[in-house]
Amino acid sequence: MTETMDIHAILQNLPHRFPFLLVDRVLELEPGVRIRALKNVSINEPFFPGHFPHHPVMPGVLIIEALAQAAAILAFRTVKSRPDDGSVYYLAGVDDARFKRPVMPGDQLVLEVELTRYMRDVYKFKAAARVDGQLAAECLITCVRRAIA
Repeated sequence: MTETMDIHAILQNLPHRFPFLLVDRVLELEPGVRIRALKNVSINEPFFPGHFPHHPVMPGVLIIEALAQAAAILAFRTVKSRPDDGSVYYLAGVDDARFKRPVMPGDQLVLEVELTRYMRDVYKFKAAARVDGQLAAECLITCVRRAIA
């Protein structure tokens, strides 16, 4: 059975806040399996004035961060936990990152993340970001769950 999430549920399942929250909606979520989420890319994003003023493009590292945030939601829901439970998911590795097309203001970034392995608080994911069905970026993500003080 798949779940969906609006912004209120996302805020309960991620520790990130504006201006660094990069997931706007969860379209499909199968705990332990996969997530499909959205990031609406607006000209009002705080990074566009500097990247680049004459030709605004979403930085590749922020596309990867959006994918990692979607992965964190999937990880939290998989173990039925929330960030306020005393743990956080850190980005531990990004492998085989490839960028296929620029992401511009007005684009809707579809974040697709699949959990490929989970062992002792270490999670591995296969991730892809698409715009209008076209691959914008893909990578392998490793996250680690750690207690916070």
